[in-house]
Amino acid sequence: METMTISATRLLKRSALVMLSVAAVALMGCAPEVGSDAWCESMKEKPKGDWTSNEAADFAKYCIFK
Repeated sequence: METMTISATRLLKRSALVMLSVAAVALMGCAPEVGSDAWCESMKEKPKGDWTSNEAADFAKYCIFK
């Protein structure tokens, strides 16, 4: 019985990992491409405190210093 529980747990973990991976890929498909006009506009609307350092560098590179 214990072997069945371990197999079920592994299956559940793998299923959760697959579902999270699919969700991450789906969400990435919705975001505009970095450096595009749409991306620059979305970054302008996003609070500056929520920007990552990479986003700030990309914003400067693609939106300010074109």
